[in-house]
Amino acid sequence: MLGRLLSLGLLGLGGYGLYWFAVHRLLDEASYRRQPAFGSVFVPYGWAYALGILLGLVLLVLLYSLLYTAWSNRRTGRRRSPWPLFGQGVTHLFLWVLILLVYYPVVQVVAASFDPTNNLFSFRRPETGFLLLDARVIPYLPEPSLENYARLVEGVVLYPYQVALLLLAGLALLGVMGLGLLRRLLPPEDWVDLWQNRLLLLLALSLFAVVLLLSPSQFTGTTTESRFFLWVRNTLLISGVTGLLAVLLTATAGYAFARFRHLPGRYPMLLFFIFVQMFPGFLALVAIFYLLSFLDLLNTFTGLILAYSGGVVSFGTWVYKGYLESISPSLEEAAMVDGATRWQVFTKILLPLSAPMFVFIFLLQFVGTYSEFILANLVLTGVESWNVGVGLRSFTTGQFQTVWGVFAAASVLGSLPILLLFYGFQRYFVSGYTAGAVKE
Repeated sequence: MLGRLLSLGLLGLGGYGLYWFAVHRLLDEASYRRQPAFGSVFVPYGWAYALGILLGLVLLVLLYSLLYTAWSNRRTGRRRSPWPLFGQGVTHLFLWVLILLVYYPVVQVVAASFDPTNNLFSFRRPETGFLLLDARVIPYLPEPSLENYARLVEGVVLYPYQVALLLLAGLALLGVMGLGLLRRLLPPEDWVDLWQNRLLLLLALSLFAVVLLLSPSQFTGTTTESRFFLWVRNTLLISGVTGLLAVLLTATAGYAFARFRHLPGRYPMLLFFIFVQMFPGFLALVAIFYLLSFLDLLNTFTGLILAYSGGVVSFGTWVYKGYLESISPSLEEAAMVDGATRWQVFTKILLPLSAPMFVFIFLLQFVGTYSEFILANLVLTGVESWNVGVGLRSFTTGQFQTVWGVFAAASVLGSLPILLLFYGFQRYFVSGYTAGAVKE
């Protein structure tokens, strides 16, 4: 016990020594007497208050560890050290602080989407009496409004069958979320996974049908931001077709490299695929622009899809090749002994077994092209053919004003498809990254 008290005392003295050194030697005391900027809130030694709060939380974790360990030792009659529990508590505290810092910009963007003034900063400081609100650490919205979201759907005309498809997609989403909650509350059940996969498929098919059936003539708004959902439709169409092409190309190439080991040029081609991945894609922008211009494919979805599809072959082929090498060739040999051709073995045995890997490749390509900006900005030049990234950029390059509120609202709505994909197919992302690295 005396050793613990001595350790705590030394820890306290060390903390005070660091504080004294920071105040009197590391930082200039005269800087704390400067006048704060207009419209801002200045707290002298604010960093010390923040550090003190963090140290206070650490001390609370230490106190809890000591009390819980003492109670547990008395109840069980065993002597355990409180330091492992204290280490776990400090680790969880650090992770929560890190999560708050990571998601803090998201909170600011969501709050800005409800601000009808379209300003991220105003010179007039809030006078609420609460420091975090006055300093705008917590977003201050005196009059929140849905005006920015309304500007994004202005003039959009939906036909009855499209509304029905959206309602069907919404019901499927509610079902997926409900089954996801059941998976956390109940023990693992096969029927839960089965119906969740079916509802996810129904959700994807419904949204894809809406995307295919939308046309530019249904967006009758006069402003640029009223074309936002047209840009979402363009992005989903481009990403979906690119994902399907990625699955088709990597399935055939990966099978050839995994099973045809005596194929001429196999090893140099695999080395070439690794070599291609060493260089960032934007180094080929000049060549891509020249080719698309020569083929008259600029400002077309076809040209952008072809440019995207060529970049996924190298990585997807390596991933799918590694996945096939983890499947025993004895399955194919047994089928060929029974009279199956190599094409039948590939289509009826390997393709069904590779469904999780194909989903992973599709989602990886879909997410990558959904958030891509540089190549899309180079190829797509017409407002009607923009994707989400290029369209969002137009909100920040106005001649007289940057509409930050509309930009934030469009960012929130534009991120929803990716959030839904990660929520519904997160297990495929994890299993896909690990499956390609395991060999039999």
